[in-house]
Amino acid sequence: MFVQEEKIFAGKVLRLHICASDGSEWLEEATEDTLVEKLKERCLKHCAHGSLEDPKSVTHHKLIHAASERVLSDTKTILEENIQDEDVLLLIKRRVPAPPPKMADVSAEEKKKQEQKAPDRDAIFRATANLPSYNMDRAVVQTNMRDFQTELRKILVSLIEVAQKLLALNPDAVELFKKANAMLDEDEDERVDEAALRQLTEMGFPESRAAKALRLNHMSVPQAMEWLIEHAEDPTIDTPLPGPAEQGEAGAEASAAAGTSAEDEEARDELTEIFKKIRRKREFRPDARAVISLMEMGFDEQEVMDALRVNNNQQNAACEWLLGDRKPSPEELDKGIDPESPLFQAILDNPVVQLGLTNPKTLLAFEDMLENPLNSTQWMNDPETGPVMLQISRIFQTLNRT
Repeated sequence: MFVQEEKIFAGKVLRLHICASDGSEWLEEATEDTLVEKLKERCLKHCAHGSLEDPKSVTHHKLIHAASERVLSDTKTILEENIQDEDVLLLIKRRVPAPPPKMADVSAEEKKKQEQKAPDRDAIFRATANLPSYNMDRAVVQTNMRDFQTELRKILVSLIEVAQKLLALNPDAVELFKKANAMLDEDEDERVDEAALRQLTEMGFPESRAAKALRLNHMSVPQAMEWLIEHAEDPTIDTPLPGPAEQGEAGAEASAAAGTSAEDEEARDELTEIFKKIRRKREFRPDARAVISLMEMGFDEQEVMDALRVNNNQQNAACEWLLGDRKPSPEELDKGIDPESPLFQAILDNPVVQLGLTNPKTLLAFEDMLENPLNSTQWMNDPETGPVMLQISRIFQTLNRT
């Protein structure tokens, strides 16, 4: 009897459970040396997914070993894939890859991207080649786009000078500023930086001593702490500071002396003296936490104070100022805006600003914001000074955009 050679040398026959994606199941017998591709062809003949007339049918399907969740390789045998008798195989159709875009679609997409793309430097130069050139460099352009908080100080310096001259024309100006001086005395006795006071009390200093030290050292926590340590054995350390009444008397005596010496001078000189006295009381109060943080970086206290004053008590900006070229310098802070500039002229032409400059409270608000920028919000919400500040801000933003 003639026996085929392949049957003599055939490997072990395995019974495999085949499951198709449509839910059909059957048993398929195959020897260990059967290629996975051949097994897949037989499975496709059994099910209705396709026929071998379409050569892509085999490549569009795959066999998966259910127990290990492995995709079987078409070029390997069942033995090489470690398939055992009674194993379950899944016949799954491969995902059809997305067809490549047509040339027309690619061109349209690229054209759309090019239209949305911002022009590069060369394209800008080509487009503006025929336009007249102006002698403007990048530094000038950046200077024009100014920040309101940065420019506000210059505006306030100039407006204070104008307000002082306008109020000097008021016959009651001297009396008004004497009252304002007394108001500042009363306010100054009560004003204590709560955050700074909390820091000192957490260190163990009594609250009354800490408040006194802060008042004597302009709310500087490091200086107040040094004062408390130096005067710890001082018997008068708990003696309260002179109250508003005593300060008012001192202010009245100073005003009287100024009035006596002003007999041969104009009344405006007397107003100027009172005005200077008010200004000295509105000294800059640095943020206590910012001072400590910046000093911990290794900067001297005076450098830190200058940096915070220049940068409106903003710690990050002050740090950049200390690490940079330190411009503007503290000396430049008292310089006002150019009186001939369009911005200053527009501010002075505004009726709300004109009316506000005749109000002593507006001048006091300007002085307070000049030395303590964090108080700007308080004055913006004030019914008398708020409208003036709002108009200044609007004029600045309008001209800055144009």
